[in-house]
Amino acid sequence: MSEINEKRMVDVEDQQQDLGKIEISPEVIEVIAGLAAIEVVGVSGMHGNFATGVVEKLSGKNYRKGVKVDLTDEGIVIDVQLSMNYGVSIPEVAEKVQENIAQTLKRMTALDIHEINLHVAGVHFDKEKRTAEGN
Repeated sequence: MSEINEKRMVDVEDQQQDLGKIEISPEVIEVIAGLAAIEVVGVSGMHGNFATGVVEKLSGKNYRKGVKVDLTDEGIVIDVQLSMNYGVSIPEVAEKVQENIAQTLKRMTALDIHEINLHVAGVHFDKEKRTAEGN
């Protein structure tokens, strides 16, 4: 994420204007999107880069792992890197992930998302299942 995006906040419009301003950090959007992605059956986990791996090892769980939010002129663009379980229909699971992220963000933040791009970075093989089958 660029330095500009890290300091920007997303304004939530159409709320009660007389009570004050509501801003949502891109980091909050990343956490919500990451949790919504791993809720979908067929997703085995999230993929991150070296930096997110170091943060996860030092601080425990990293709920933003594998999620990048860009605040563009067209709107909010989310990129998600994940791995899926072997044997699932990748297009079907990917569509469910996109829908779950969009619905969860809409419900929790009232934000409309411009794009949700999924990058399937791996396939997870169930080790116990392979040993039971004799592989």
